[in-house]
Amino acid sequence: MPLTKSVICRIFIMVGIVPKKEACGVDFCGVDDDYYIVRSDLNCYMRCKNFNEGEDINIFSLHPSCRDGDHYVAHKDDLFYIIKGNSYRRVTNMNKDEDAVVYTLHPNCQGGDHYLSSGDYFYIIFQNRGVYRRTKNMNEDEDSEEFALHPNCKNGLYYFGIKKYYYFVKPHDEWGLQYYRSGNFNQDEGSETFSFHPSVISFLPGGLAITKGSSFGTWECIKTISNDSDTPVTWTKKITKKVGYEKEKMSSIEHNWKISLEVSMETGGLSALIAKSQFSLKTEYGGSSVNTERENWTQATEVEESLSITLQPKKSMYIWQYQLGMGSESVLHCRDTTVKNDSTPPTDNPLPPA
Repeated sequence: MPLTKSVICRIFIMVGIVPKKEACGVDFCGVDDDYYIVRSDLNCYMRCKNFNEGEDINIFSLHPSCRDGDHYVAHKDDLFYIIKGNSYRRVTNMNKDEDAVVYTLHPNCQGGDHYLSSGDYFYIIFQNRGVYRRTKNMNEDEDSEEFALHPNCKNGLYYFGIKKYYYFVKPHDEWGLQYYRSGNFNQDEGSETFSFHPSVISFLPGGLAITKGSSFGTWECIKTISNDSDTPVTWTKKITKKVGYEKEKMSSIEHNWKISLEVSMETGGLSALIAKSQFSLKTEYGGSSVNTERENWTQATEVEESLSITLQPKKSMYIWQYQLGMGSESVLHCRDTTVKNDSTPPTDNPLPPA
């Protein structure tokens, strides 16, 4: 029986989201009843009422002046702080860059691993030192004091806060991705752990590997040509192959999201941006370490390609196409095809490294 497709065999391992120290422009923040996840790498951010229940999720575009921040902090009175280097930009709306003012970070407030706000204070986490600094003003370092981080609060992937509580995202473990709430990072008072809703996980860098499965690249045999005669035969025909992004296979991650028009108008939609980012990640975060910018991220369509092959007597040729997928489903049909005279799939990766 002729071979018609590749056999995908993968070992599933526990993967986690990309931590803040490796995710440029990604951060958590919160204020009052709203929680935010900023994906500056995708030029957008999520607002959610409850990360555990996935309640009232809205996604907005980031204003160009609010992109590429090192850290993002939401403070009382609906103020947002975008920290970049040794200065920060304060705005009332990250989508419109309203009421923007730029300040310099006080030397004592520079170089933090994480920044958050709760109540009247800003908190700066210095993980290597195992301490956090509390201050009322990051420009003047007003009313500041340093405290030791409780051992239970030291290893967060991201930190954020609201009026009464402090939070951090825990490293992925046997219970999945969770976040930790505490009334005090120094004494770890009133702590409680919550799981993330899948609609929130999918928005995080590396999150698709948790909700969909790790990404993979594979060669699929799209055509087998055989010459059963006793003389050479030249086969000249057009073959049909599918090229592009299988949007409907990824659309489920958007079902609980209200997406702004600016974000939804991106090529392939928001799910395509997230998938493209996922494929670029390292394998430890469920990625494939490949750059797919040159691939077709519009809706997958069938295209024709002309081929002329001379087959020797009693021989077969196999036409292979490269695909990328997540879990067990292929979602991106790449442009690359190759012809082989045996039924074993190619072993090379035709995509450039991320």
